[in-house]
Amino acid sequence: MRQLAEGYFDRQFIAMAHRGGPLLAENVGKENTLRAFENAWRLGYRHMETDVHLTKDGQLVAFHDAELERVTGRPGGIGEHSYAQLRDISVGGEPIPLMSELFEALPGARFNIDIKMDGAEEPLAHLVNWHQARHRVCVASFSSRRIRRFRRYMGARVATTVGPVGTSMTVGRVAAGPLAPPGLVYQVPEHHTVAGRPVRIVSPAFIDRVHRLGKFVHVWTVNQRADMERLIDWGVDGLIVDSIDVLKDVLVGRGLWDT
Repeated sequence: MRQLAEGYFDRQFIAMAHRGGPLLAENVGKENTLRAFENAWRLGYRHMETDVHLTKDGQLVAFHDAELERVTGRPGGIGEHSYAQLRDISVGGEPIPLMSELFEALPGARFNIDIKMDGAEEPLAHLVNWHQARHRVCVASFSSRRIRRFRRYMGARVATTVGPVGTSMTVGRVAAGPLAPPGLVYQVPEHHTVAGRPVRIVSPAFIDRVHRLGKFVHVWTVNQRADMERLIDWGVDGLIVDSIDVLKDVLVGRGLWDT
């Protein structure tokens, strides 16, 4: 765990550009594109958040939704298209990138990669190994099953997030000592809706509980300055944001900005 922490989690506070930071003026309408991530890099971000899907011909692309419509205006799903077909579809005039393109274009960047579909676990493991990027990634998923599958391929060589089941255990104060769930970091929203009712996940007590387990807390997606300030005061270890210029300003003011 220490070795993983010194690789991906290599700084006091992790500022993460969610999908490249789509609320940055230059990135509006260009989420999850190489251009968006390059703009975040130029702003000083070294940790990027993205999502991966498999194309019809088995290529891993950086894209959030299963369907193309919201960001491209085109019908159909990622898995219904070959990568060659996707190259003719743009996001704000920018191509949909392969995950391998992001590794190659930004060799100094760390990537938080959310596995968005079943079957992408093994290709992602192969890709990480091919690019010798084990120290550069943290792998997440809303599916505990996908996280378990990815760990079976990679073992403890790559940092992963605590899955939904482990998070529920910790929120419910079940996880402790030998019951601590696998994964190095909890990446969670401040609130989650259960049966139509908001349930608070992140609190000073939750953060303290996680830290006593020897793990980190990253909160998504935080875009208001007041929320950023409050969560940092509570002791979170990182924030995942769309408004990357606002978070940079907050961190510079606190002496936490580290590029």
